[in-house]
Amino acid sequence: MLLLFSLMFPIPGTAQGTIGIKAMSFNVRYDNPDDGKQNWHHRKENIVGMVGFYDPDIIGMQEVLVHQRDYLKTHLKKYGVIGVGREDGKEKGEFSPIFYKKDRFELLMSNTFWLSETPNKVSIGWDAALERIVTWAKFKERATGKVFFFMNTHFDHKGELARLESSKLLKEKSMALASALPLVITGDFNLVPTSKGIQLLTAPNGENTVVNSKDVAALTYGPDWTSCGFDHRPYKDRETIDYVFVRGVKAVKKHAVLAETLEDIFLSDHCPVLVEIEL
Repeated sequence: MLLLFSLMFPIPGTAQGTIGIKAMSFNVRYDNPDDGKQNWHHRKENIVGMVGFYDPDIIGMQEVLVHQRDYLKTHLKKYGVIGVGREDGKEKGEFSPIFYKKDRFELLMSNTFWLSETPNKVSIGWDAALERIVTWAKFKERATGKVFFFMNTHFDHKGELARLESSKLLKEKSMALASALPLVITGDFNLVPTSKGIQLLTAPNGENTVVNSKDVAALTYGPDWTSCGFDHRPYKDRETIDYVFVRGVKAVKKHAVLAETLEDIFLSDHCPVLVEIEL
């Protein structure tokens, strides 16, 4: 039975230059044949259905291989998609793509940088096991002309130094690229909220302070973890490693972790995180 909640995340009306957007972070899990009944091919239709039901305006996804991107692009017709494969800057390896509603937002510019000492070229940083990237975009809402910045990433799963340095680089790049624009950052950070990397990213910095949307949301829903691992481990052993961070926004109305299954099939080994934001 599909476990749904009744929080429908309605888009608030535009008033005095404020717009509401629904942003999602979702690690879809790469297409791994060893996943058995939880393989991508058993989950992909449910993922499309979930996106259609909750109707996010922008989604930062992680672990998306090119054929997964193509499937999602074909079946999520209202969305445009940007991003590159992390292994060659084209189509090889996992993407951290951004899906956005084409009829609502105009893409002004976008690019990808690598989480490494040489961010402008394909590279593996510090003690990371793999190439890691940040894909970013500058959007304008067509109806109001409101401009904002969006970044999406996936930190390394092994390198402790790499995760810490990635936090530093992401913070530095976000301030340089987004400048004073409202900023939304989605991603699988492979870091718990109390880690040094998350604490560094969210350290107070005046008007440039990045905050975890959950910490400032007026209403929250769902479990206190985002990584479920395709199993039934005790809840106390699960962790929050997926986030939607914000900076320079007017309010975070709602934050939800969508821990859903359909006939014992998970959406992914991570839960989608859905946030309603006023810019």
